[in-house]
Amino acid sequence: MFCLRSYWSPAFASIKDGPVRHQIKFNSVVVCGVRGPRPRYPRVWKTQKKIGTISKSQKLVECIKGLSNVKEEVYGALDSFVAWELEFPLIVVKKALQKLEGEKEWKRIIQVIKWMFNKGQGKTMGSYYTLLNALIEDGRIEEAEELFGMVFSRYMEGLPRTFFMRMISFYYSVGAYDKMFEIFADMEELGVRPDGSIIRMLGDVFQKLEMMDKYEKLKKKYPPPKWEYRYIKGKRIRMRVYPDNKTEEATKGDPDTDELEEVESMHLNNELEEATSSGPDRSVLDDVASGDLGYI
Repeated sequence: MFCLRSYWSPAFASIKDGPVRHQIKFNSVVVCGVRGPRPRYPRVWKTQKKIGTISKSQKLVECIKGLSNVKEEVYGALDSFVAWELEFPLIVVKKALQKLEGEKEWKRIIQVIKWMFNKGQGKTMGSYYTLLNALIEDGRIEEAEELFGMVFSRYMEGLPRTFFMRMISFYYSVGAYDKMFEIFADMEELGVRPDGSIIRMLGDVFQKLEMMDKYEKLKKKYPPPKWEYRYIKGKRIRMRVYPDNKTEEATKGDPDTDELEEVESMHLNNELEEATSSGPDRSVLDDVASGDLGYI
């Protein structure tokens, strides 16, 4: 048996001495409600210096701007830039592409996007369109057509209208009218409605080629818009498109005055009725589906 006769503990002290109190310093100790105080250790995984994506993108642009056009040199610099990143800096690369696009560095844009695609990152519609635009601006027409064919075959029903607009405007500037008609025919089959710029370009081509019957059918199916949006002092204002010149001159008055409100209030009731009653002509759509417009 154990003998506790000679054992003394502070807990057995007399009441005169009072209870024993231990002074605990909580300067470097975190108090936990369940298990008591525990020491705080510095977090190794958390970086001390916080660098924003804007400064990182600027550093990326400066890193590749002075390099040559050799593929291995550019790819090596990009690999060394993202070597210590835990995740791929997709936002940094996208902001760097925006800066390069503003500076019209088309070769660098092509290199960065292809490097990003090789990493398996950033395969979005915005990246594909930026690459397509850079290839066209750089004069690499075959690669641009190949890229458009790949994106069109892969994302046929979900392809945005901007891709068709970019290719049609390029073929219009070059004079390749047959390819222009083919892309517009694809738009008709997919049900993508063209904007006013495409209609104007097609109308000019039909007039140059003396295809007046197709020009009339085009204007009948896609009449000019009755409404448009103009930016006046940074505000987006919906305005009526008038066919005559007199009302257009009236709407070009001083933005500080109330002439715009007066012109719009003159025809407010009629415009609302026309806006609600206007809709696509289904008979013209049936004619197009049956192949009456030829190229369209």
